[in-house]
Amino acid sequence: MEKNNQQVSFGGNPVTLLGKEAKTGTRASEFTVVNADMKPVHSGDFQGKIKVLSVAPSVDTPVCAAQTRRFNQEAAMLSDNVVILSISMDLPFALKRFCGAEGIDKVETLSDHKEADFGKKYGFLVEELRLLSRGVIIIDQEDIIRYVEYVPEIGNEPDYKKAMEALRRIL
Repeated sequence: MEKNNQQVSFGGNPVTLLGKEAKTGTRASEFTVVNADMKPVHSGDFQGKIKVLSVAPSVDTPVCAAQTRRFNQEAAMLSDNVVILSISMDLPFALKRFCGAEGIDKVETLSDHKEADFGKKYGFLVEELRLLSRGVIIIDQEDIIRYVEYVPEIGNEPDYKKAMEALRRIL
C-alpha cells in the first residue's frame, strides 16, 4: 500500500500514514464509511454540499472529544449547504453513545472501522495503530479538495481558525 509522506507523530514517536495523501485542488475520492446505526454512508450522499471532514483517532479521548464538540458548535452557525462529517475508527456503538452523552447533533459521526476505506483513500490510516491520524479536509460543492490539514502531532487539536477561514472562502 502507498505511504503518505506527511511527517506525523503520536506521543512524540513518528508513525507511518498509509494511503494516498490528500492535496488541495484535486478531485475528492469517493469513500464509504458507516454511521452510528451501522448503515453504509457514501461520500456521494453529500453531493452538491460543502463537506468538512473532521478526522480523529477516537471520540473516547479528550482531544478527539473536544474536536468533535468544537465542530458541532461551528456547524450550528453554518448554512444547510455545509455538512460536517466526523470520521474515526470508532465502532458505531461508541459513536452513538458519545453523541447521546455529549449532545452532538449537528455533526454526522461516521466510522471507518470496517474497511478503512476513507483512511486509505485520504492517507490518514496509521499503520502502527490502525487508527486514523488527526486532521481536517474541506471539499467544495464540485468535489474539489480546498483545504487539507494533517496535524503533525496526533495528540494536538487541528487549527480550527485556519479551517474555518478556508471554509468561509468557499461559502
